[in-house]
Amino acid sequence: MSIHLESCTFGYGRGKQPILTDLTYTVPDGFTVLLGPNGAGKSTLLKLASGLHRPRTGCVRMGRLASHDAAFTKQVAWMPQTITPMTGLTAREQVAYTGWLKGMGKSEAWEAALVALSRVGMADRAAIKAKQLSGGQLRRVGVASALVHDASVLLLDEPTAGMDPTQRRVFRDLIVSLATAEVRVLMSTHDIADLAEEADQVTVLQNGRIAFTGPTQDFLGYAPYDTPQGRRAETAYAAVSSFATAQGTR
Repeated sequence: MSIHLESCTFGYGRGKQPILTDLTYTVPDGFTVLLGPNGAGKSTLLKLASGLHRPRTGCVRMGRLASHDAAFTKQVAWMPQTITPMTGLTAREQVAYTGWLKGMGKSEAWEAALVALSRVGMADRAAIKAKQLSGGQLRRVGVASALVHDASVLLLDEPTAGMDPTQRRVFRDLIVSLATAEVRVLMSTHDIADLAEEADQVTVLQNGRIAFTGPTQDFLGYAPYDTPQGRRAETAYAAVSSFATAQGTR
């Protein structure tokens, strides 16, 4: 079961220009990369989909569940751009605490936290205080927190920021292995060249509207046939963005 946003409009503060306008979107099956320039509304879309924010108009649902229902939030995991280390807690304790907030029992969350940390290559740092971790390590703790309660939809906001190339490679392999018919992953990123070609689906957001959403091969088809393999995703993104801009000015 997936998350569906229906005719959603959202803005921060009364009287301010909406960031998302009349947006309708269903999180696709498998692994989807969410692309768009800064200010396009990617983080806002993820927050609406997670139930953290409610739209001014429209609704967010998963089947019969509304985004404010407790059963909805148990099925959804959201990882924000900024991961804040909890004072005095180890990496394992921080991940376990997230599981507890999602309704897991304390012992269940404690065991699941170590499993989640192992999946992101952080089992050997489980007993280290979260405040002592590097930026890249802390982001992996954030991913583990998103994984700990076996959510059916993972919403990840710039999860590879601060990771070195090796860490990003490990993370991409993890995401590809997680994305199945039962688990959907929607991940915003600026790492176009490295990620877009490995995704099942690509969604491009521009000026608060969907400029493109569809299978990766359809997205890559926007690049000229003679584009070098390593530049296809970047070139396709530029073409989609230019087309959307042209359409918006008509």
